[in-house]
Amino acid sequence: MTENPVIQISHLTKKYGDFTAVRDLSVDIPQGEIFGFLGPNGAGKTTTIRSVLDLIRPTQGSATILGLDTHEHSVKLRRRIGYLPGELAIYPALSGKEALTYFANLRGGVDWGWVDELARRFEADLSRKIGALSSGNKQKVGILQAFMSKPEVYLLDEPSTGLDPLMQQEFQALLREVTKAGATVFLSSHTLSEVERVADRVGFIREGRLIATERMRDLRDKALRRVSMQFAKPVKASALSAVEGVREVEVDGLHATVTYEGAMTPLLKAAASHEVLSLASSSVDLDEIFLTFYRGEANGVREEGARR
Repeated sequence: MTENPVIQISHLTKKYGDFTAVRDLSVDIPQGEIFGFLGPNGAGKTTTIRSVLDLIRPTQGSATILGLDTHEHSVKLRRRIGYLPGELAIYPALSGKEALTYFANLRGGVDWGWVDELARRFEADLSRKIGALSSGNKQKVGILQAFMSKPEVYLLDEPSTGLDPLMQQEFQALLREVTKAGATVFLSSHTLSEVERVADRVGFIREGRLIATERMRDLRDKALRRVSMQFAKPVKASALSAVEGVREVEVDGLHATVTYEGAMTPLLKAAASHEVLSLASSSVDLDEIFLTFYRGEANGVREEGARR
């Protein structure tokens, strides 16, 4: 458990009738951390965020932000939180500036110089009606409303949706800036590559369960490698699959592809017992590691690291 976490989620469960959307989820997030909350669509990410914010009531469990219970102090916390929902709903007849003015008044005012700077950085045209904006430009207005009051905590649900690569880079830079200044970020996504450049730690959710949390640097250290080998004679997959660190073996005639983690020496020794004609090695993309978590957890929930 993290000492004095800014966000603390304790045994959160949300049921809809017989369906459990989130199951006994617990995680602590310290000040200044960007926590990536990762899972496929329908895994329970949005339900978790909405429950934490008291937009919907959890069936069991609780959450605190900045030491305050999010149900008992939901209104008080609104001034200290920046929230970007996964499906942004803003009155289509309002211009971007009018929409931001509306949200600013709800918060008791904002620094419009800061808003103008954000609009410039994201190339947001605030004079246009919300209803006339593309999904990406509408998302920019959503980002501005979440960041314009310089809150202490950000809960962002799929924030890069619709943004082009340049705007995604600008958004990542903004995240680094606010956390360097002491803010804390809970960032939901279904793509590991979206958060790998900014997240300090990631949590993997599957079917409503938090199956693992990993520090991003540790996750990179666990990056799998893929070795392609051409043999002079056919080799059985079992000759390679038994090697320590081997995760997957595919054999097609004289060609074998092995996915492994750790030191390569045991694999090379096993391969050397056969006549190897060629060998090539490459790193596996982090997104494939992400998918491996879900394949690997198909028959059970990984408990280690679920609450750090």
